[in-house]
Amino acid sequence: MEGSKVVDQTLLEKHEQWISIVRLMEKDPSTIYGQTVEDILCNMLRTVIATTPEDLLATVYLASNQIAPVHEDAELRIDVASMIKAVSEFSGLDVEDVQERFDELRCFGDLAKQCAQPTEFNSEPLTIVKVFNTLREMAKFSQDPAEGDGVMMKDQLNSLLLATRDCEAMYLTCLLLRSLGLGLSRFSVLYALGQAAVYNEEHSKQPPYTTEDPFTEAGKLVWQVFSVFPVFEVIVRALLNGGVWNLLNACKFTPGFDLGFIHPTRYPVKSGGEILDIFKDTPFTCEYKYDGLLAQIHYMDDGAYEIFSSRGPKTYTSQFTDVLSRLKKPSLKSCILDCVVVPFDRAGMKIIPLEQVTLPLDRAGMKIIRSEQILRTESPQNVNVSDTEVDVCIFAYDMLYLNGQLLIQDSLNIRRQKLYDSFEEDPGVFKFATTLTSTNADEIQKFFQDSVDYGCKGITIKTLNSDATFERSEKKEWLELRKEPLAWRKVYAVDSVDLVPIAAFHYSDNPTGSYRAFVLACYDFEKKEFQSICIATAGFSEAVLEERSSSLRSKVISFPKQNYQVDDRLMPDVWFQPTEVWEVKAISMRISPVQRAAIGIVDPDKGISLDIPRLVRVRADKKPEEATSSVQVVEMFNRIKRKQLS
Repeated sequence: MEGSKVVDQTLLEKHEQWISIVRLMEKDPSTIYGQTVEDILCNMLRTVIATTPEDLLATVYLASNQIAPVHEDAELRIDVASMIKAVSEFSGLDVEDVQERFDELRCFGDLAKQCAQPTEFNSEPLTIVKVFNTLREMAKFSQDPAEGDGVMMKDQLNSLLLATRDCEAMYLTCLLLRSLGLGLSRFSVLYALGQAAVYNEEHSKQPPYTTEDPFTEAGKLVWQVFSVFPVFEVIVRALLNGGVWNLLNACKFTPGFDLGFIHPTRYPVKSGGEILDIFKDTPFTCEYKYDGLLAQIHYMDDGAYEIFSSRGPKTYTSQFTDVLSRLKKPSLKSCILDCVVVPFDRAGMKIIPLEQVTLPLDRAGMKIIRSEQILRTESPQNVNVSDTEVDVCIFAYDMLYLNGQLLIQDSLNIRRQKLYDSFEEDPGVFKFATTLTSTNADEIQKFFQDSVDYGCKGITIKTLNSDATFERSEKKEWLELRKEPLAWRKVYAVDSVDLVPIAAFHYSDNPTGSYRAFVLACYDFEKKEFQSICIATAGFSEAVLEERSSSLRSKVISFPKQNYQVDDRLMPDVWFQPTEVWEVKAISMRISPVQRAAIGIVDPDKGISLDIPRLVRVRADKKPEEATSSVQVVEMFNRIKRKQLS
């Protein structure tokens, strides 16, 4: 009996840790950016480290709203009908009754809270590990849901809901739909993990250097390690075994594992003179911004290689075996290249514009360029190159790893020189990105025009020595001088549209800073839902960014409304109540596997997306439900297609 009591007490303690995560969601949104939620998170992690360290990994994952590393591509694919049935079974209500309530509430979290019935709890209370392990098993079944697996997934879903108590059902349904938004960025979770480790004597010890604030230093250290090794399993194991101050030594990076794209935010500028005003006496360099597939090429010691895309965990190695085999690397054992793969006419030695190439789309919506692919034209204005193979050329920007040494903390001038020393150019196959180092505004402006004439999108400007590492940073920014697309892309401008901001991203990894990108949505009057149509990053000065961010911070909600149609792969950092309407212009429209505007009308599984949307003004005279409708979006899309074909 005593043994049974000990087990029961342990379960209750672990249940309390699960409840701590639930309470994070219950906090008032206005406190998300203050210390209250972060303190709760830090204290929760401290408790787990001290009492049940074996549960720390699952805790970090759930606090981050994840169930697996990004490269595993594990997703919970649960449709509305399945959730309706599950809520019906756990609440004891008829499916029709639950469906009627859902149609009224349009939010599964509120639905689960309303339908929860007081019951005699026969099952064991939920714990973080139990929820986490069950979700991972469900994700495996949902990858390829055969009939038998579908039944098992349904049983697991029901068992979780039946074990919920009080507000747990609301949290769990949001987590199951991958729609939970605690208002905490991954940076906040990792920062809290570092602080919690310092509080725990066994895992903090003394830092190897003198610091006035070990808590801040530990938080930054955990984030630094995650930036180059984004796998919670490795970080948590190393932290528990060797302490937070030994993480850099314990988490050694090796090629073949996706480093993750950690490019700084690109801040738009309008002229060479503005670049000089911003950098002043700081040495900088300009380089062509090519239009293609951003990628990282990993060469391993055994001669194997992998190509990772900037748009998701999928690798693209098989698409580029021919060009990779031709790279000349005389003194190289292993490396990681930061580069872009561009369609290229080797006969004419020039870039082929993406508009002239019909390209397939991967699951993340990025265009895949293959050297075996056939180039087809879509309008009479395009060059007639039908039935011609499309070759590709790799343009190398940077060297991130070389012969066993990670270089991302070296300055750009050092990394670039190692790139030049390690490879040989092969025209039409491999080229170093064209660069210019100058403090003359006219030379910079001419360099920019040359890049546009060559077929690039413009130029990127980076510091050479000062703050020139290749790391995620709250303050680091690259500048970008980009030609107005209408002047060099032969496309037609979209009529201005009125859209609703429903979510945002923290590109600076700073949960208290301005948002760097906004998910905008049109409105479907028939379905009464907001459908994502683009991610807006253009048209914002720093003042406008702060103004819009400040206005929307008070509108943050813990999880998206159920009438938000947003693809799971977007995963914004925060969600908003639909309160504002923005007038937006764009250069064109296209079919997108990621955006959801008018999905099912022009394509059964894809929506319509705006290309390079730009904020014009805020429409204070309009309500969110008066935004541009999905029907109007389809009409605009069809008009543009007719013009392109005329």
